[in-house]
Amino acid sequence: MELALAEARAAAARGEVPVGAVLIGPAGEVIAAAGNRTRELSDPSAHAEMLVIRAGAARLGSERLIDHNLYVTLEPCPMCAAVISFARIRRLYYGAPDAKGGGVEHGPRVFSHPTCHHRPDVYPGLGEHEASAILKDFFAVRRPDS
Repeated sequence: MELALAEARAAAARGEVPVGAVLIGPAGEVIAAAGNRTRELSDPSAHAEMLVIRAGAARLGSERLIDHNLYVTLEPCPMCAAVISFARIRRLYYGAPDAKGGGVEHGPRVFSHPTCHHRPDVYPGLGEHEASAILKDFFAVRRPDS
């Protein structure tokens, strides 16, 4: 999670919403790491999770990332949760909950639907305090009256 938090801080420094993600392979190796790049790439789907899953799939030559673990600093949104399912990620670890935009424990709870293709093991709250602080600090500057 430390690497994901570093990616979140780097995203904040670029002016992106500070979310970081790291994809870890079956042997514990880092397959990919990224922070949000939606503004930089002018791509609303360039969330940290999407970027590491794309990079991992390209690196491995497979759309299935079976036995891989994903670490994310913020609860994935519904779009990212669906891709996590399609990629067959084994375990999802995330830091801060996202009551407004989350898709795992909040909102549509993508993995709880009977039509969900694959349900990863989910471990919320890992690094929650630091992940939340990074987000709060980022938005405090941009939304001082919130």
